[in-house]
Amino acid sequence: MTEIFRIIPITSATASVAQQSGAVQDYTGLGVPHGYGQVADTLQRPLRDLRISVTDRCNLRCTYCMPREAFDKDHAFLQRADLLSFEEIERLARLFIHLGVQKIRLTGGEPLLRRGIERIIESLARLNTREGKPVEVALTTNAVLLSQKAQSLKDAGLARITASLDGLSEATFRCMSDSDVPVKTVLDGIAAAQRVGLAPVKVNMVVKRGVNDHEIIPMAGHFRNSGVVLRFIEFMDVGCTNGWRMDDVVPAREIVEQINSRYPVRQVDPNYTGEVAERWHYADGSGEVGVIASVTQAFCHECTRARLSTDGKLYTCLFASSGTDLRDPLRMSATDQMLAGLIADHWGRRNDRYSQLRHAVTEAPREKIEMSYIGG
Repeated sequence: MTEIFRIIPITSATASVAQQSGAVQDYTGLGVPHGYGQVADTLQRPLRDLRISVTDRCNLRCTYCMPREAFDKDHAFLQRADLLSFEEIERLARLFIHLGVQKIRLTGGEPLLRRGIERIIESLARLNTREGKPVEVALTTNAVLLSQKAQSLKDAGLARITASLDGLSEATFRCMSDSDVPVKTVLDGIAAAQRVGLAPVKVNMVVKRGVNDHEIIPMAGHFRNSGVVLRFIEFMDVGCTNGWRMDDVVPAREIVEQINSRYPVRQVDPNYTGEVAERWHYADGSGEVGVIASVTQAFCHECTRARLSTDGKLYTCLFASSGTDLRDPLRMSATDQMLAGLIADHWGRRNDRYSQLRHAVTEAPREKIEMSYIGG
């Protein structure tokens, strides 16, 4: 039986030890783990999945993530010293695993831009869950560099990979990515991932009305019988720079109806509790598609994801406006117990339900963390 995580307050004696060890931050009043176990939030959602952003830089300027007008040549990206080192990432990952995490996904920015990315994959792939099973390590990429890195990623222990592709025609892809990268570069990367055994490869397509929704059927047709799982994502209001409007959202229901009119599909059960994609199989057995409907069919009640930003802040929602800093305590000699206490305390107070409450919000618009910083 899984032990439920217990939290006890830090005593003055514990705080004194923390100060002596160099952890100058005042930890009084936070909780620390009494042994290891599964932690749950205020809505009883367990911590199961961890997304780690390894860089805030990207080699594309996709309009829904890093629009060029906001992320131009004058944009101040994080300095190298601000980024979590691979050793720091591994240490924090171990603590998250002790608190219940079973899956880790590396994101960005574009994670393949992080020099030596294979090193952290190899370190994370050696870790085991509380149940003694290997932690599943996955990665999301725009696939621009995937052809040259697919084999080394597989050799390092990467289990799964998801590629982003928002259109098959050069015009549509360049419009969505705001780049001169050819579609073939991304398709070659996807093929390379399949060839080395990173299967099944998943491909995510963000759908924006009037921009690339005309490519829903061509994308479905291209990836049928390929072994690739294609997933359509509703255009989301992540951050404050992508100009999101509800009118630009193509609802998942409409996407499925379009596909079904050309290639009949039937809905199938999720692979696991909390899976964000609604799954559909082609009736003729030619593959699977999915839809991620965080705007029109919110799944907050099953969300088990924590997010660790490039500079070591813990966020409990993709639409968060603030997080908890783990990097500074980590670099000020905080013990594992203290760091685990910070994580448990932050998750234990979690009550995020942004997508469910999106249309009921009455206060003034709030600042939200950009996707390129927190990881998609």
